[in-house]
Amino acid sequence: MSVLELLIAGEKVSAEGGRTFARNNPLTGGVATEAAAATVADAMRAADAAAAAFPEWSATGPGQRRALLMAAADSLEARKGDIAVAMAEELGATAAWAGFNVMLAAGMLREAAAMTTMIKGEIIPSNRPGSMAMAIRQPAGVVLSMAPWNAPVILGVRSLAMPLACGNTVVMKSSELSPRTHALIVEAMQEGGLPAGVLNVISNAPDDAADIVEALIAHPAVRRVNFTGSTRVGRIIAKLAAEHLKPALLELGGKAPMIVLDDADLDKAVAAAAFGAYMNQGQICMSTERLVVHEAVADAFVEKLAAKVRTLAVGDPREGNTPLGCVVDKNAVERIMGLVRDAQDKGAKLVAGGQADGVLMQATLLDHVTPAMRIYTEESFGPTASVVRVGSIDEAVRVANDTEYGLSACIFGEDTVRAMNVAKRIESGICHINGPTVHDEAQMPFGGVKDSGYGRFGGTAAIEEFTTLRWITVQDGTPHYPI
Repeated sequence: MSVLELLIAGEKVSAEGGRTFARNNPLTGGVATEAAAATVADAMRAADAAAAAFPEWSATGPGQRRALLMAAADSLEARKGDIAVAMAEELGATAAWAGFNVMLAAGMLREAAAMTTMIKGEIIPSNRPGSMAMAIRQPAGVVLSMAPWNAPVILGVRSLAMPLACGNTVVMKSSELSPRTHALIVEAMQEGGLPAGVLNVISNAPDDAADIVEALIAHPAVRRVNFTGSTRVGRIIAKLAAEHLKPALLELGGKAPMIVLDDADLDKAVAAAAFGAYMNQGQICMSTERLVVHEAVADAFVEKLAAKVRTLAVGDPREGNTPLGCVVDKNAVERIMGLVRDAQDKGAKLVAGGQADGVLMQATLLDHVTPAMRIYTEESFGPTASVVRVGSIDEAVRVANDTEYGLSACIFGEDTVRAMNVAKRIESGICHINGPTVHDEAQMPFGGVKDSGYGRFGGTAAIEEFTTLRWITVQDGTPHYPI
């Protein structure tokens, strides 16, 4: 097995001292990937390379950046098979999930390509005679991008596409759990024709992550930070960025509620709940974790959903014959099963699943969940969903908002005006009516509120995150000064 190298200034290089680390297959325990383990010195070289490439790249026209991003999208799609293998071996992901990752990520690259001519300014009327005042957007500088493992292609590409489209250069810190998958993204980007130093990538051993991230945020050339991951780590990154007065875009944890009103189409609600809760074994920041169901329809809804959940078989993703694959590691399974057992001990009813064999965990559904149970508040990030029964719309809204998180939410009800009024009361960055909580489109403003983070990926909203707004004037005539 060849060692994945770092990418610095357009060259693949070994880490300082030839250091490496291994990512093991969660199902077999064997080595899935061996990758270079960057040091802080390696990270500084990557940031220096990005800084050196910035003047030329930031001056390229939108047409050139568009063409490179479009070519990268084609190259990414051509690697679909290799990516599916890498995601299965590193993460235990199914081929369906890998294919969806590639499809959406390619769309993100093409959307970013379209945004290169949408980076606009404006003329602002000035009170000063003979003065033309402009607000213009310019590239910010070097962007530090950090993407997680759970949707490695979607979130890896998302961390890169708009920063590059806006004329920034990038240092990407790949995930320790999916270094090969992220390396395939980088190969596609490079094959698109990016100049040397525009995109630099470092991989690192888990124990070195904190020091490397801290050093990169402190690097004087790094002007923007974007991170997708846990709220715990996001707090650390937000603090470091604030200490250096650097804007950060943070997309963090979630505990997405799905409200089922008394007039909901239950069959549609069940289909959306099963997809939203169990796709990718529930390891999605938008996963439906809380099913807030009106008591008038709760019995029927739970019966239908339990029947659906029991059909969601789990198995070896390499065999490609089950809708569910592996949870990322045994520690995650133990944590999730601990939440399930705690809920049962405190009175919740297990209506489907609840068993695990190593990292293969059944889709699990709990009913009669209450605030006394840990799973009511803690993000499970696994194949579980919890039914909380409510007696009114007001109670449904209260329960939906009874969380520190606020990323995605959804509401099912046939009276769409009423559902829209409920949606306006939900504390989340994203809310869908009669659609699942798991829904992403490249052009949409994606992000959360409360402990789910701040800032927005996607479309024109991301332009504001990755550019600097400047006031520039051109003055004519002979002005009068008071002194």
